[in-house]
Amino acid sequence: MKSSTPELTKLPKRTVLTITTVGDPNKVTAAIMPSLYGTAYGTKFKVFKPKGKKMDIGKCSAFWPDAHLKPKSKWIGVWNLEIPSFVKAKDLIQKNPKLPVKLVTLPAGTYAQILHVGTYATEGSNIMKLHEFVKTQKLKLIGAHEEVYLSRPGLKAKTIIQYRVSKNK
Repeated sequence: MKSSTPELTKLPKRTVLTITTVGDPNKVTAAIMPSLYGTAYGTKFKVFKPKGKKMDIGKCSAFWPDAHLKPKSKWIGVWNLEIPSFVKAKDLIQKNPKLPVKLVTLPAGTYAQILHVGTYATEGSNIMKLHEFVKTQKLKLIGAHEEVYLSRPGLKAKTIIQYRVSKNK
């Protein structure tokens, strides 16, 4: 995947652990990450490792359904960690019952995506480029954009920005 170049890809159905936040991501993320990762790794090592079953944990991602509509202090973030489909809700070892993590299945489909390199504050031009690409492909966006975090935040952060898309009727 080349930086700042939109493309189409097919993604399979994905099972994720998820937790939702409301507020500035710079302020709310630190509180929920231990619950999200703690639940994932607690489940991996306390439930599946003793059974000899490998449980891979994917990259962190987040959906931002209203980031373009509200001030940052009111943004909704739906944070995810991809896990194998054999993990069921009854298997989860909740790290923090006050911040429960849920199990969700994300749909398979065609996705338009772009690799953004740089700070999150500078994503806007790549998001607009992705919207234009979708329009030229005669497709329509389905739902909110998802960001897949490939590296830590910073000046050279790598983030895949993607939307599920369908044929425009």
